[in-house]
Amino acid sequence: MTVKWDGMTKLGLSDSEVELRHHLANAAKAYDWKKTLEILMARPDLINMTRPDGHSLYTPLHQAAHGDAPVQVVKKMILMGGWRTLRNADGETAADIARRKSHQRLIKLLDPAYKIYVPQETLASIQKHFHAIIRNRASDVIEQFSLRLPELEPLIEIEKPQMWFTVPGMYGGFHYWLDGEGENVKLISESWCRVVGGSGQRHEITSREGKLTDEGFV
Repeated sequence: MTVKWDGMTKLGLSDSEVELRHHLANAAKAYDWKKTLEILMARPDLINMTRPDGHSLYTPLHQAAHGDAPVQVVKKMILMGGWRTLRNADGETAADIARRKSHQRLIKLLDPAYKIYVPQETLASIQKHFHAIIRNRASDVIEQFSLRLPELEPLIEIEKPQMWFTVPGMYGGFHYWLDGEGENVKLISESWCRVVGGSGQRHEITSREGKLTDEGFV
């Protein structure tokens, strides 16, 4: 199963979905771990969700770090796919929050376990070029739905470094993955609109540039 980047805000969600996501965010913020895990067990796809109209960009794992959640709760969140590399609006990972709050028992558990090595500055440059490509293809709907564009750090902690980013209104989105590692790593992106024949585009993105390498498929 392809891992998905959930960049949705309330503008692109049904009322019931917005309500559910608020319930999850409220439970995690209140350190109600029983309720938080109940919701996540039913909807594990929300493990890396942030509040639909929030600004702090805290996921359940960030809240667990902030609230010094029991170790077993944190382990369950990680097993559900909680990304330890994902940053909040202040640029903090869950481990950074645990350190700041002196929650010593959680720091080692929350420190990211990388599957491949890519320098942070390299990944940041690739992400900048990738975001420019996304905006070039779908700027109108990105603004319409206030989408949170994909962040690439989680790619280096998951088993297969590839993800899918659905763009509402585009009737498609972006499938992207890392090729190689280290300073010479590339991000490959394939994007398309499934209701428009020949709309596919393939880009290869390095820390220096993003270039179109194929188009007209799908």
